[in-house]
Amino acid sequence: MTDQTLNEIDSEQSRHVKGVVEALLFVNEKPVTLDQIKRVLGTPGVAEIKNIIQALSEEYKQRQSGIRIVEIAGGYQMLSSPGYASYIRDFYKTKHKEKLSKPALETLAIVAYKQPVTRTDVELIRGVNSDGVIAHLLSKELIKPVGRKDVPGRPFLYGTTKQFMEYFGLKSLDDLPKLEEFPTLTPAAEMETGESIPAPVEEQRSAGQQDESAAASAGQQLQEVEENNAQQSA
Repeated sequence: MTDQTLNEIDSEQSRHVKGVVEALLFVNEKPVTLDQIKRVLGTPGVAEIKNIIQALSEEYKQRQSGIRIVEIAGGYQMLSSPGYASYIRDFYKTKHKEKLSKPALETLAIVAYKQPVTRTDVELIRGVNSDGVIAHLLSKELIKPVGRKDVPGRPFLYGTTKQFMEYFGLKSLDDLPKLEEFPTLTPAAEMETGESIPAPVEEQRSAGQQDESAAASAGQQLQEVEENNAQQSA
């Protein structure tokens, strides 16, 4: 067998693998991991599959395709290109994606940036009861219990989920917008003893206002991420 024939076989195999990877990404509504693709193909290895995905992604970009491949929540997913979002919205005029409310975004931002946190931790920052909002975020599987806090009553600690990263189109939590200021949850002594430290009324009011302002700012940041991802995945 000549070298030319071997090269033709290798090229055919490469095209076949690329086609399989493309098909798997196309039919899945959720991000597909490298290991999942490898289980289907058997060979090649994870590194080669990753290279194939990158090659596909570059091909789409070069020909200004309406499809792009993004890395989200530990896997890869096909989404529509942002430049064509307006046409898709016009086509699906009756399709509306439910957006999170301002209280939900503020609460979710606190959990995302300060996790793990308890419901009381969230309420200390927001300044209002958050039972209903926590329950709503749990039902949408954007947050989940990740343990219990070692204080009297052992309240649940909450953290974000893989669904959270998928919803906001995040590769990891490191992709969250950076916040220069975000309130501490409780004074160190309070964390250790479970007892609050008395403070002047004006000082408490000022601290509470700063906490609520920071929570609102974090919620706004998360809303911008939500809207940007909605445009990209429309």
